[in-house]
Amino acid sequence: MKNIRIAPSMLAADFSKFGEEVVSVTEAGADYLHLDVMDGVFVKNITFGPKFIKDARRFTSLPFDAHLMIVEPWKYIEKFAESGSDIITVHYEACKERLKDTLKAIKELNVKCGAVINPDTEADVIKNVVEYCDIVVVMSVFPGFGGQKFIESVVPKIGVVKEMIKATGKNIELEIDGGITKENVAAVKAAGANVIVAGSTVFKAPDRRKIIKELREI
Repeated sequence: MKNIRIAPSMLAADFSKFGEEVVSVTEAGADYLHLDVMDGVFVKNITFGPKFIKDARRFTSLPFDAHLMIVEPWKYIEKFAESGSDIITVHYEACKERLKDTLKAIKELNVKCGAVINPDTEADVIKNVVEYCDIVVVMSVFPGFGGQKFIESVVPKIGVVKEMIKATGKNIELEIDGGITKENVAAVKAAGANVIVAGSTVFKAPDRRKIIKELREI
């Protein structure tokens, strides 16, 4: 498959040396860096905010894929755009009827935008907003913590979203996020995903360059 992008999830990095970790996966061949922003309300974990991303920006020129797992994300998108985020994705579950307006607001900040759906959310809920997205994200674990097991029942949903994207006639990326390993990456690619988020699989690997290459080529 062409244009496969690997986006290491920085949630699995060692936060005590975050800059070094950013450099490590940049040099290992990552395409995007996936930044999980959690507020302790929308999900039961807390990570970091805009300043953390702004400080990390000094260590790489790779695109930052900021995944906002927060309540009322529309209140914070300007700060995340200013921090150096190149892509900002927001959850349907956090936005509901405000999803389209939030996506449009992100685009107005000259940042790419995307909609995210949880494993138990039907793909149809984003059907009317796919055309406004630069990327659509299908979660294959429930958001909040890294190292979770891939939910195999999500694979058919990737295909459904792929068909929605094709119907727009636009070049929209399809990202899979959660529990990705060498054992399941081929299945998600075959279903239509072209952006592969991988946290523990990359950061726990003895050779990060090798695992990124393998995830891209398997």
